[in-house]
Amino acid sequence: MFQIKKICCIGAGYVGGPTCSVIASMCPEITVTVVDVNESRIKAWNSETLPIYEPGLNEVVMSCRGRNLFFSTDIDSAIKEADLVFISVLSNPEFLAEGTAVKDLKDPDRVLIGGDETPEGQRAISALCAVYEHWVPKSRIITTNTWSSELSKLAANAFLAQRISSINSISALCESTGADVEEVARAVGTDQRIGSKFLKASVGFGGSCFQKDVLNLVYLCEALSLPEVASYWQQVIDMNEYQRKRFACRIIDCLFNTVTGKKIALLGFSFKKDTGDTRESSSIYISKYLMDEGAKLHIYDPKVLKEQIIQDLSQPSISGDNPERVSDLVTVSSDPYEACGSAHALVICTEWDMFKELNYEKIYHKMLKPAFIFDGRRVLDHLHPQLQNLGFQIETIGKKVTTRIPFTPSGGGGGPRLNEPPIKKTKV
Repeated sequence: MFQIKKICCIGAGYVGGPTCSVIASMCPEITVTVVDVNESRIKAWNSETLPIYEPGLNEVVMSCRGRNLFFSTDIDSAIKEADLVFISVLSNPEFLAEGTAVKDLKDPDRVLIGGDETPEGQRAISALCAVYEHWVPKSRIITTNTWSSELSKLAANAFLAQRISSINSISALCESTGADVEEVARAVGTDQRIGSKFLKASVGFGGSCFQKDVLNLVYLCEALSLPEVASYWQQVIDMNEYQRKRFACRIIDCLFNTVTGKKIALLGFSFKKDTGDTRESSSIYISKYLMDEGAKLHIYDPKVLKEQIIQDLSQPSISGDNPERVSDLVTVSSDPYEACGSAHALVICTEWDMFKELNYEKIYHKMLKPAFIFDGRRVLDHLHPQLQNLGFQIETIGKKVTTRIPFTPSGGGGGPRLNEPPIKKTKV
């Protein structure tokens, strides 16, 4: 059987970099070269500060970089010398979760390899299987035709996104009835046919994959004249947008129906904890809705750079033809306590563990009164009694508010309206 000695991976992003770094680590006899046209990205991969944050990745890269792992902009040479080129030869979709990518690569649920049903295609599949068999049991390596492989990737992410939108829809019902979505999720999840994973209500899913893959599925169904199927999966995206807008409306409603000129501390900007990735982060859209109402945002995230936050909020889909408003309304803080100083409200948008450990008594004394906490990730449930004793007004996802400071909304009532259907995004 043909043995692979040199691998070329085109693309040094969130997938290519970690994937090929782990392959190099687990297969020391194979030379792995990751290439990219972005010179600054390659320079970062060759530096002491990697371009992405992922737990355990730095140790993997440092252990084999310069030995059998290389990062280069010389794409042509790498392709010519390679026995196998990732992306252009086989269908080998990844099933990585950012924040646990290294663990997922070293101990995957499955490795999926698709190829043509020709002698050449089957030989290529066998050669790639041999690479993964260095550390993955054969029973976890699934081989299919190319269509099955690609559709499996879309379907897997669509199913996960569907579960999140499903529990988020129930969270809205819980807030109206007095049920607690955490208790409902626990009761539902104990059914072995359903399981407990991805039943965590929140401000909505983000990241580069879920929305992209669901919209790809929608587009594919429309192109193949399956409008009912396309409409079904479009609802997963619509519910996610509704959840984000609903949370922003709740903030505006509780702050006496206006946030104009009010300082709001927004804690967390990455789409999930343990990553610096902000792509399609719910924080971006919640920030947009609050900026639309004139709120002064002070944003803190332990891993996202200031430049990335400003760039995300300045894009046309968020700031329209007025990107200058970002400099007027947004301040990026390097310290969570600084962000919360003199704020009317504290909004948690990312479930970073550090937010559970903050000194909330110190924060309360620095905030304006009444002081609000809007927990969009349910990370402070265990602290509710202490926080209420301090004087905080707490609002959280999927749980009816039992005590609220009374107010009378103004008749004109600005702010986004929930009865407006969410704006559908351009199909991928």
